[in-house]
Amino acid sequence: MTMPERAGRSLGRAYRAAMRREAHVVWWLVGKGLPIPGAKAILWIIKLAALGVLLYVAFWLALLLLLVAAAAWLARGADQVEPEEWAIGDQADHKKSVFYDPINYNDDPDPRFDDDR
Repeated sequence: MTMPERAGRSLGRAYRAAMRREAHVVWWLVGKGLPIPGAKAILWIIKLAALGVLLYVAFWLALLLLLVAAAAWLARGADQVEPEEWAIGDQADHKKSVFYDPINYNDDPDPRFDDDR
């Protein structure tokens, strides 16, 4: 027997056991004086309430996950330092050179080379 067959059989046994337990609960309620449709309705109401609680919890967990993902996305971009200018390749490297002088290039005035005229 393969693993999927074994898993399917165990899930089938669990489902049949749950259905037998539900039938026992219905007959217990009938024994307490409740009509059969009323007993089944009570079980459906309990199932729907449990489903509602599960959906409520799933909604808040999904919202929490989205908030954590958004915070991580914002934190990822917060520590990056913007470059001084939008240069491509070696175009911005000339400012870092030891022999840089803004007169030799068509650059904006550099505050490191202020003329006091």
